[in-house]
Amino acid sequence: MYRRNRGPGAWAARLTAGKDLVVRLATADDFAEADGRDVLNYWMAQDAARGRGREHQGTAAVVTVAKALDDYEADLKTRGGDLGNVKRVRGHLSSELLTRTVSSLNAGDLKRWRDRLAKSMAPATVNRTATCFKAALNLAADHDERIARRPWETGLLAIPDAEQPRNAILSDAQVREMVEEAYQPNMRQVEPLRGEARAKAQAEARQWADAFGLLVEVLAVTGARVSQVARLEVQDLQSDRDDPRLMMPSSRKGKGVKHVQRRPVPIPAALALKLRAAATKRAASSPLLRKPGGEPWAKSDHDRPFERMIDRLRAQARDEARRRGGDEEAIERSAARWDDVTAYSLRHSSIVRQLLAGVPIRVAAVHHDTSVQMIERNYSRFIADHADALARGAMLDLGEGPDQRLAKGGN
Repeated sequence: MYRRNRGPGAWAARLTAGKDLVVRLATADDFAEADGRDVLNYWMAQDAARGRGREHQGTAAVVTVAKALDDYEADLKTRGGDLGNVKRVRGHLSSELLTRTVSSLNAGDLKRWRDRLAKSMAPATVNRTATCFKAALNLAADHDERIARRPWETGLLAIPDAEQPRNAILSDAQVREMVEEAYQPNMRQVEPLRGEARAKAQAEARQWADAFGLLVEVLAVTGARVSQVARLEVQDLQSDRDDPRLMMPSSRKGKGVKHVQRRPVPIPAALALKLRAAATKRAASSPLLRKPGGEPWAKSDHDRPFERMIDRLRAQARDEARRRGGDEEAIERSAARWDDVTAYSLRHSSIVRQLLAGVPIRVAAVHHDTSVQMIERNYSRFIADHADALARGAMLDLGEGPDQRLAKGGN
C-alpha cells in the first residue's frame, strides 16, 4: 500500500496472520533516491512486503522491542550479566518504539532515537546505551530466523571519539580532602531540630557518614568500580596478614558468560582495621560495605550523597579563597577544581597514579579490572609521561666532556 503525505509518501503492507496488521515499510522515493533501506521504490517495496509476509508465516508470536528487552534481561540473568544494561535502554524508549516489532525497525528511526539521546547525554553514555540496545536486538534476530534485516548496525553506529575520559584527574591532596569530607556528618538537616529529635538525627547522620566515608575510602584506595565494591563480602577482607588486601570481584562488563573472579588488591593497614571493625560479628558471606540500615550499596545509592559532598567541598574552596583575600575570579577558580568530579574520578585518578609511579601498564590494567587497550585509549597522555619517566631512568648520560671539567679546575 502507498500512503500519500504532505511530504514524501510511505509504503506499507497489510499482513493477514490471524488478524489484519498494517505495518509501515519505508519512505517512498517521491523526492529522494531509493537506497534500499530507508527510501524504497515500488519494486523494492514489493520485496520488502513479501519479506514481512514471510516473517508472519511462522506460528510463533512476532517479537516486539519490549519482548526483545525482556528476553535480553532473562539472558543476562542466566549469564550473570549486568541487568542495568536493560534498564539503561528501557528508560529511554517511547511506548511507540516498545510496541514496534523488531523486524519493522529501520535505520532512520534508530538514528533519530540515538541523536535525540545525544542532546541530553554525553557521547560516551549514548554509545553505551546504544550498544545495550543493539545487544538486545541482535539476540532477538539470532533466535528468530524471520528477522532477516539488522538496520541497527547502521542506525545505531557509535558516535566517534566519544570515549575520552571526562572525569577530573585528582591530586592526592584532593583525594584526601574528599575522603575526609565523606566521613563528616551532614548536619544541615539536624540544626533546626531540638531535644530528642535532634539527638536522634545527629546519631543517624554520623552512622550515614561512617558508612559513606568507608565506601569512598575503599573506592579511593582500590580504584575499583562502585558495582565491584558493593559486591565485596566479609570473607574478601584479608586483614590478618602483613600485607592486607581485598579479594575484589571482577565486573560484569563484556560479552559471554560472566564468570566472576576475585583478584587481590592491596590496601593499607589503616583501612584494613576500619573494615575489620565494621565487619565484626557478621557472616562471612554478608556484604562487607553496607548502608546504615544494613542493606548493601545499590548501583546509584552513592550518587546524591557524592554530589552533596562535592558541593560542600566547592563551597569550602570558595570560603578559603575569600579568607585569603582573593577576588571573584580567584574565588571561582579555586572552586572550579571540583568541577566534573564524580565517584569515577577516584578510579581515573588511581589508574593515573599507578602509571606515573612506574607501574607497568599490564599490572595497572589487572589491578583495575580493565584491559591494556582501554588504558592506552583513555590515558594516552599519562602513558606518554610514564614512558618518558621509564626511558629517562635508562638514559645514557655521558656527563661533561674533558674540556668542561678542565675549565672548572677538575682533573
